[in-house]
Amino acid sequence: MRKGFDKFAGATGEIFKCDELCVLILDATFFCRGYGILMARTLKKVLHWQEIASESIYEYKRFFQHLEEMGYKFSAFVVDGRPGVKQFLIKKYPKMPIQLCQFHQIQIIKRYIPSKPKTEAAKKLRQIALGLTKIHKIDLERALYIWHAEYGDFLQEKTIEDGTNRWHYTHRRLRSAYRSLINNLPYLFTFQSQPKLKIPNTTNHCDGLFAHLKQKILIHRGISKKRRRLFLRKFLAVRFSLYPEIFILR
Repeated sequence: MRKGFDKFAGATGEIFKCDELCVLILDATFFCRGYGILMARTLKKVLHWQEIASESIYEYKRFFQHLEEMGYKFSAFVVDGRPGVKQFLIKKYPKMPIQLCQFHQIQIIKRYIPSKPKTEAAKKLRQIALGLTKIHKIDLERALYIWHAEYGDFLQEKTIEDGTNRWHYTHRRLRSAYRSLINNLPYLFTFQSQPKLKIPNTTNHCDGLFAHLKQKILIHRGISKKRRRLFLRKFLAVRFSLYPEIFILR
């Protein structure tokens, strides 16, 4: 197996040509510190992938530069919700529909609010968020309005630091969870407002592939980092491109 990896002069950026407008599902994952893959795909196939050292806006700019050079045109984007990525797409494609992954939004709320919240306000907000994939935008707006009407004053509670005049909001994580839902709300239900585009409401098509790749890596956990990269390159090239147009991205 080692010899097979070493002989493979893999390259990143396998691309399928596509003359149609694409609903682009975009996501990234990391296999170790400083090494990950940024991937773009449709519901049917992977279009492009690129090795990255970090999920920076620079990497996304470079990624889209190559997609555009290949002539891709987009009808909508599905992204994981990173603020920088969303702002980059809004600036670069101001009229393009953007769908934030509802699953990632739920994970954000789970990070802010634990599974056993200590306050009734946190418990109710968590319940609202967990039902995100099963409701309509109007239902979420109504639920958040009712929740804030009941707990708005609770969010404003402040704690004075001992021996100082400084203060901070007492329920900072709850405030962050609520603010995340409010700020992302305009982009969480794009798939409902644009039904003709057939936009998925999550990036699960990428996430499922990433989980499969990581399972493969786990089976061969003893290989070196260098051969791990070669394995990923070969797997992606063979799995998603019979006769790819290859770009070596430096």
